[in-house]
Amino acid sequence: MIPAVIAAATLLTACGGGADAATPDAPDAKVSVTPAGGSKAVKLGSGISVKADRGKLTSVEVKDDDGAEVGGRLAADGSSWKSDGKVKPKTTYTVRTKAKSAEGKETSATSTFTTEQADKVNKLTNNPGGGQTVGTGMPVSITFDNHVDKDRRAEIEKALKVTSQPKVEGAWGWVRDWGGKDRIDWRPKDYWPAGTKVSVKGALSGINSGEGGWFARDYNFGFTVGADHKAVIDVPSHTLTMYENGKNVGSVTGSAGSPQDPTRGGVHTVRSKNAAETMDSSTIGHGDEWMLDSKWVTHLTASGTFLHSAPWNKSVGVENNSHGCFGMTTSDAKKVYDFLTIGSTVEVKGTTNTNKTDVGNGLEVWQETWPQWQQRSALK
Repeated sequence: MIPAVIAAATLLTACGGGADAATPDAPDAKVSVTPAGGSKAVKLGSGISVKADRGKLTSVEVKDDDGAEVGGRLAADGSSWKSDGKVKPKTTYTVRTKAKSAEGKETSATSTFTTEQADKVNKLTNNPGGGQTVGTGMPVSITFDNHVDKDRRAEIEKALKVTSQPKVEGAWGWVRDWGGKDRIDWRPKDYWPAGTKVSVKGALSGINSGEGGWFARDYNFGFTVGADHKAVIDVPSHTLTMYENGKNVGSVTGSAGSPQDPTRGGVHTVRSKNAAETMDSSTIGHGDEWMLDSKWVTHLTASGTFLHSAPWNKSVGVENNSHGCFGMTTSDAKKVYDFLTIGSTVEVKGTTNTNKTDVGNGLEVWQETWPQWQQRSALK
C-alpha cells in the first residue's frame, strides 16, 4: 500500500485584487495550498486542502486537467477548504482562490500541481448498465478488474452510495464472483417496488484497492425497476407459473433436474438471456455427452441452471430428467423468455437439491436471509 503523503504547503502570491484605498499598506491574507504548487509527482492517497491566515477564503475552485470540478467544503468561518475525495493518478490540478484580509483587502491566486502515476489502475464493471430497466429482484452488482485487499474494503464500501425513489432499505455485501474476481453487490432488504428509480454513485477516485491498484475515476449510473414479473417452479408437478404484481398470469409445463442432477432450489435472479444457444455438456461437468441447439434460453446461475427449450426431450411435463435446467417446448420457452426480464426472480420449490447456491454463482443474492446478507458488509 502506498502511504498517503501530503506535500508541504505553498504560499500563494496574489495575482490580482482590489486593495482597500484607506489601508494601502495592509497585509494580504496568507493563503496556502496542500499539495504545494509546482509539485510534479504528488503522492497518491492525499486530499487537497487550502488554508487562510490573516483573513478568510471567499472562493475556492479546484479542477482537474479534464476541466472537471473537484468537490469540497469551505469552513463556515472561511479559514479553510478541504476536498471531498483524494487526488487521482497522473492528473494536473489547478487551484484558484479568492481571499479577503482582516482589513478587507481582496486578493486572488492560482496554484497547480501534478500527481504521480499509479503502478496499476483498478476499474469496475457495473451491472445493471446505466439506463437499463430491470426486474424487481435485481441487485446492484459491481465487479472489480483487479483484486481488492480485505483491509481496503471498508473505505471502498463507504465511497459507494445507492439512493432510490421511493427510498428502499438495503446493504452492500462482498462476494467472490463465479469467474474468481472480487465483487460487491447491493441488494434491497425486500424486492424493489415496481417503478423505482435507482442512482448509484462511487466516489472512488484516488482510493487505493491494495495490490490491485488505485481507482482513477468516480462512477455514476442509474437504472429503473420495471414491472413486477416473477416465476415459481414447482418441481414435483413439472410446472412453472408466472406472476405479475402477485397475480397468476399463466403456467407452462416442463422437465426439471433428474434425481441424479436435481435443480438448484431457492430464489434465483435472471442474470442474462439468449435467443439461441448451444447447450454444451462440458460446461456443467458432463464431458462431451451432448451438444444440443436450444432457443429462448433464460440464464439463472453462472454454473448452468437455465430455462430453455428442449425439443429433444419427449418427457416434458411428465418426468424430471434434465441435468438441472428446466426444459420446455419451444413455444412455452419463448413465453417464459418474453415474460421474465433481467433481474426477475425465479423460485424453485420442491427440489431434492439441498445445496445452497453460492451468491457469486450468478446474481444469487436472494439465496441468503437479510441478516446473513448483512454479515457480508465490510462495515458490519
